[in-house]
Amino acid sequence: MDALEDLQVWQRACRFSVGTFRLLADCREYAFRDQLVRSSLSVPSNVAEGYERRAPRERAQFLKIAKGSCGEAWTQLLIRVQAGILDGEKAMFLADEAKQISKMIGGLIRHFENQNRK
Repeated sequence: MDALEDLQVWQRACRFSVGTFRLLADCREYAFRDQLVRSSLSVPSNVAEGYERRAPRERAQFLKIAKGSCGEAWTQLLIRVQAGILDGEKAMFLADEAKQISKMIGGLIRHFENQNRK
């Protein structure tokens, strides 16, 4: 397997997390901000944790958590745009990125689940 730093999904998840931090830097809605920061940070963190596991089943489990965090972050971004808390264009770019990362993670999950069946 490639080095973690070489995994495109991990790289994109890290950029997504950084983008979310930057978008929320001036946000004074602390409860909203903290929840979105946690969910966006969970994505690359769980990809990394799954990468460090040996068993395909364990890898898939951490990737499922990362995928769930993508959905959580996507939802939070949409709600914040609708509430007028975040810049719509930047937040929608990040929301789309969360959906794309989720699809990539879904492919990895299928890969590891198929490995587990062998």
